[in-house]
Amino acid sequence: MVETANANPNVEHGHSAQPGDEGSRRDFIHIAAIATVGVGAVATVWPFIDQMNPSADTLALASVEYDLSKVLVGSTASIKWRGKPVFVRHRTPKEIAEAVADDHAPMREPAADASRHKPGKAEWLVLIGVCTHLGCVPNLGGTYGGWLCPCHGSVYDTAGRIRAGPAPLNLFLPDYEFLTPTKVKIG
Repeated sequence: MVETANANPNVEHGHSAQPGDEGSRRDFIHIAAIATVGVGAVATVWPFIDQMNPSADTLALASVEYDLSKVLVGSTASIKWRGKPVFVRHRTPKEIAEAVADDHAPMREPAADASRHKPGKAEWLVLIGVCTHLGCVPNLGGTYGGWLCPCHGSVYDTAGRIRAGPAPLNLFLPDYEFLTPTKVKIG
């Protein structure tokens, strides 16, 4: 009788492989390759996602506190917050009365004076000092005693409401709160 070679090709050198081993090795290699590609993709994309976060200097200005005792009645302080000017206006009783009297005047964006300041603090007006037309910084002045945009002539009243010119909206109000009677926190 002649001995024949082992008919099972999975048996080499005395080791026997189970029938499902070849498939499970291949599955492992596929999973490892996919995981490596996934990690590489995340490592490649992360810098692009991370660059969309605000810069450190912007985060540092997320809020700013300001001492109101520096602003005399009838004057305006301009402070920088998030890269934009913010006007802190200490309004006179006459300016407040004019703003309240104009509450029902025809306006492009109607708003009562009471909605433009904190309750009980009508003398303090805090506005983002950027014209809502094309982003210029308005100056004090104009026919309504508020601000006049030097770029295209938008006129805002003593409550920061648009009264004339091409600007579509009132001057924006930032989030702010009074920490003490003489200190405001913007942002």
